[in-house]
Amino acid sequence: MARVTVEDCIVKIPNRFDLVMAAAQRSRDISSGSSITVDRDNDKNPVIALREIAEETVDTGALNEALIKGLQKHVEVDEPEDDDMERLIGSDAGAGSVGLDGRLAEGDTLDEDAAEGLGMGIESDGGQFEDVDDSELDREG
Repeated sequence: MARVTVEDCIVKIPNRFDLVMAAAQRSRDISSGSSITVDRDNDKNPVIALREIAEETVDTGALNEALIKGLQKHVEVDEPEDDDMERLIGSDAGAGSVGLDGRLAEGDTLDEDAAEGLGMGIESDGGQFEDVDDSELDREG
């Protein structure tokens, strides 16, 4: 019975490899509970799948699409828009990091490493400060 069914199917799907792949996909669909479109006649799922393909009671294009989807390893993921990316980076940024627009988040300060990375190095004159009292500040101000 199966040999006759395969010969009938070759007319519908000329490539034997494509035929085997489509029949296997349909057989898996039947095993997972999909309703059959021909009489079972005590046949196993692969034979039923071949009979359905031969009698054109199933859509072979849909079988091919399901097969491709089942074999895909890489699933495309929607990337966030640029505006969303700026918002995400700005809100998730740690203390002292600059957002995409060059501004710090409210309450953050720029640490020395980040400042140097932005070309805003801090110059020092040896790090010596002298103490002054309030009267000198009042005179200068």
